[in-house]
Amino acid sequence: MKFSLVSLGCPKNLTNSEEFTARLLAKGHQLLLDPDGADVLIINTCGFIASAVEEAENEIRSALKLKKQGRIQKVAVTGCLVERYKEKLTQKFPDVDLFFSIADQEKIEKTLQKNGSLLSPLPKSLYLPEYKMSLTAPHTAYLKVADGCNNRCAYCTIPFLRGPYRSKPMEDILREADLMAQNGVKEISLIAQDTTSYGQDLYGRPQLVKLLEKLLKNCAIKRLRIMYGYPHRVTEELARLIASTPRIFHYIDIPLQHIADPVLKRMNRHCDAAQIRRTLDMLKKHVPDISLRTNFIVGFPGETEADFKELLQFVNDYEFDNMGVFEYFREPGTTAHDMPKQIAQKIKHERRLRLEEMQSRVIDRINKRLRGSIVEAIADGPTFGRTYKDAPDIDGQVTFTRPVKVGHIFKAKVVKTDGYKRTLAPLK
Repeated sequence: MKFSLVSLGCPKNLTNSEEFTARLLAKGHQLLLDPDGADVLIINTCGFIASAVEEAENEIRSALKLKKQGRIQKVAVTGCLVERYKEKLTQKFPDVDLFFSIADQEKIEKTLQKNGSLLSPLPKSLYLPEYKMSLTAPHTAYLKVADGCNNRCAYCTIPFLRGPYRSKPMEDILREADLMAQNGVKEISLIAQDTTSYGQDLYGRPQLVKLLEKLLKNCAIKRLRIMYGYPHRVTEELARLIASTPRIFHYIDIPLQHIADPVLKRMNRHCDAAQIRRTLDMLKKHVPDISLRTNFIVGFPGETEADFKELLQFVNDYEFDNMGVFEYFREPGTTAHDMPKQIAQKIKHERRLRLEEMQSRVIDRINKRLRGSIVEAIADGPTFGRTYKDAPDIDGQVTFTRPVKVGHIFKAKVVKTDGYKRTLAPLK
């Protein structure tokens, strides 16, 4: 069978695509980078927010055009969009040959032999994938340590799409990381909806630090990166571990979403502004060169101008190295959808632009300090890559003044900066 793949959404979704693609390759099937001539085009969708739903539906329409033109034989759709809308999709896209759930990805070969809708329930446990390949650069990979979420933030659909929090057993993660290292991976990004809750369900309390210690001791991975930590679960123990070794990038992604207490409470974020500030101050104390990435939502129901100005000042004060800003969108099925005091779209858009402008000024200040400094970088190509401040596929890229071996981790001098564009001179 010849198959082609479109993988949408976050790195967590990408790991699913990598696992079922590898299963198919291990069975002798052929992956086509161009869908022309494919027996089946698989679309692994995201359904988290409205823009992701729109993107997924556009991909489905494009695939159906290819099928109508005779360029592919079959269209199969999976992922979060299927989990979210289930039978409604068959009514909207009756010409799609197969809709199948995330659970049915585990038996992908048999699944693709069928038509219609396969909507198996989500698995109760996570296990070591039998096969794994990288759909990104061969020297960097995502390792999913858990799936699902128990946080129940008021704006979020993830618990409905991915189910309750389920950690992968520690010994399975170690075997998976070791296999990655044997296959040439040098940088692993640990991912989950909340990495800092890792192990709570299996071991009675969070065990991210213990997991990291075991990875450092037992695996030959050069660098580890921590994604998607929650502020009230980022501990001093974790900060000390990051500071103690160069093998963990001095980087952490902490989605904060807001800083004003009234907004955080309505979001059901389980932490307040004082706690967020304590966490960030603690990280900067123990890891002075820590690179912080975060996301914020503007225009959440009831957000006042005073709330927003507090957020502006916070972003100015704490100087995040990378930041995403999203305008709140009313997602059906979430608590926030029916909240009073919904914010007009014009105001949400204007607040997003103001916050992005503030972040632009922050980056200008960061860049002034960066110029002339020595940083660690990794080469994604001969003339481009990332610093330790940049996660793959999410943050920015840098260019090099001379070619570097792909996958090489090295020290370089920052010689030029322009916003998120930076130029490095590799040290000899």
